[in-house]
Amino acid sequence: LSCPPQMSGSQLQWGRGVPCLRCRGTCSGFEPHSWRKICKACKCSQEEHGLSSELDDDRRIGRLLSDSKYSSLTARPKGGDGGRIYKRNRMIVTNPNVSGKDPTFDTVTYEWVPPGLAQKLAMQYMELIPKELQPVAGTDGALQRRRRLLRQLPLHDQDPAQCRGLGEGELGLMEEFVRKYKAEALGVGEVALPGQGGGDKDEGKPRDKSIESQDKSKAAGDKTRCPVLSALLSPQRCETCQQAVPGDCPVVFADRAGYSRQWHPACFVCCRCAEPLVDLIYFWKSGAAWCGRHYCESLRPRCAGCDEIIFSEDYQQAEGLAWHKKHFACLECETLLTGKPFSLANSSLLCTICSQSKRL
Repeated sequence: LSCPPQMSGSQLQWGRGVPCLRCRGTCSGFEPHSWRKICKACKCSQEEHGLSSELDDDRRIGRLLSDSKYSSLTARPKGGDGGRIYKRNRMIVTNPNVSGKDPTFDTVTYEWVPPGLAQKLAMQYMELIPKELQPVAGTDGALQRRRRLLRQLPLHDQDPAQCRGLGEGELGLMEEFVRKYKAEALGVGEVALPGQGGGDKDEGKPRDKSIESQDKSKAAGDKTRCPVLSALLSPQRCETCQQAVPGDCPVVFADRAGYSRQWHPACFVCCRCAEPLVDLIYFWKSGAAWCGRHYCESLRPRCAGCDEIIFSEDYQQAEGLAWHKKHFACLECETLLTGKPFSLANSSLLCTICSQSKRL
């Protein structure tokens, strides 16, 4: 039987004292819980404390994409620990500022842009994203990108070493779970002009101009008999909003969906939470794109206590939520609540004593 790896004391010390971004000064600083992914001081999540660095984020995505068909988006850094790191594509744009007497230049740094694009197309893509979500360095948009990364792609969904809920013999189950989703569901969106996704793939080639120039009346009579011709003559539409896709504006393709489907940049979102898919990383299931968090939850329950995927078949359930049995405990006093009365509010369990004291 294989035993799950345990976090070291140094890992538990990581991030200690970092202020909470949500509490804005009322939290005394991050105090790691022994198994919950929260701060003991303020009960906010780890991501609300901004614990990771950009390098940590790139390692997280690098680990996810390694051993997958998207490993070309990663690299093995010199002098590293052997792990692969995400080759995140950044873009620096310099704009002249002629409002003053002497012209100056304003430099804008995008912390992420889709890879493989000329700057003009990359800028077109960014302009189609709501301004408040554009990952410009030093803005809330860049902060929101990193928060979405932590939320949508939790490290404990891919790295057993980050898990405290694995029981004896469950390490292999998690490793197979990760291997399978990398092979069957994980994807990275591709940005291109309509009809040009997938390089030389037949589905992605521009439409035949001779077909487009056929007499409209003949096409109207024939299209009910020929579904292929009907599809070619129909305007291309976004999979999410079903609005037409302009031929000169970039769209997102998902190779696991086939290159006949495309999305407006702002419409490439998780089908469950409707959040923009961070760095176009998606998981394909049932004809739709999911973020990593909700894809994993669609296959197995997630513990409302430790936030990890549950691999045991013996777990606690209440009001549509699930817990490892050892994590079915009061948020305040940690008393195990199996077989005892409890209250549940906003996914937080409280024993009757702690619930009453909160009302006072």
